[in-house]
Amino acid sequence: MTIKLGVVMDPIADINYKKDTTLAMLWAAQARDWQLFYMEQKDLYLRDGDARAAMSPLAVFHDPEAWYDLKDAEDQPLAELDVILMRKDPPFDNEYIYSTYILEDAERKGTLIVNRCQGLRDSNEKVFATQFPQCCPPLLVSREINRLKAFYREHKDVIFKPLDGMGGSSIFRAQEGDPNVSVILETLTQHGQQSIMAQRYIPEIIDGDKRILTINGEVVPYCLARVPLAGELRGNLAAGGTGRPQPLSDRDRWIAEQVAPFLRERGILFAGLDIIGDYLTEINVTSPTCIREIDAGYDLDIAGNLMDCIAGELNKRS
Repeated sequence: MTIKLGVVMDPIADINYKKDTTLAMLWAAQARDWQLFYMEQKDLYLRDGDARAAMSPLAVFHDPEAWYDLKDAEDQPLAELDVILMRKDPPFDNEYIYSTYILEDAERKGTLIVNRCQGLRDSNEKVFATQFPQCCPPLLVSREINRLKAFYREHKDVIFKPLDGMGGSSIFRAQEGDPNVSVILETLTQHGQQSIMAQRYIPEIIDGDKRILTINGEVVPYCLARVPLAGELRGNLAAGGTGRPQPLSDRDRWIAEQVAPFLRERGILFAGLDIIGDYLTEINVTSPTCIREIDAGYDLDIAGNLMDCIAGELNKRS
């Protein structure tokens, strides 16, 4: 029986054809003759306790000029799908949470959601990493400005960042004697109304932050080092960083193996760990990227491996 796969994502017309990870997943699913259905958040809804969506049959192509074709949307129960990829990019706001509530109805009725809705809600990408203090640099999560300033005075060179950002947005470095610390903290915390993270600066960022991928708790043996532009502290590709595929170090693998069992327990089939130097900084569970760059560096098929994992999970249910 053909597997029906739905995807919830940002507008497919606006993706970066050369780099998009969701597109790689869709290619891999289509290569297995799975039926594809496309949805955006606005297409999801609940009616009388039934999760439904206006979903468009989708075909994808290896063509930078025309990489997709959508047929007319059909209104169907989400539970008609075997699997749904939740690939909506952050921000992780109330609308994102509401979408997981809708998807969770289909999950209860037997549809596999990747990643599991409860796992998405419980795994803030910055705070989740703090559950592994043996892997992390000194850090603080707080909205209390005096406490954040005390952490800054203790470590003298600190990164301040919001808990719900992505792509390196709103990240500030404050070195000893920085006259802007107060305004940075007032802005990020909204004058003490919003919690943020303070993290001791890791100088190895000049060599890039490393994105490590896991599939159902299994660690991909290669990663992507995202090297910042000269004079920049953010390695994120969205912030202009350059990707460099490379093998995992022993420390990289050790960190990933600390985290992997917890990802599996939470139903996080696909995750991306961010490591700077010897330290874990984030665990990305909403829409991890970098499949295409790592594949290209080592002739891998990470998306195909993920689809094989999904097929295995579905077989367990049949």
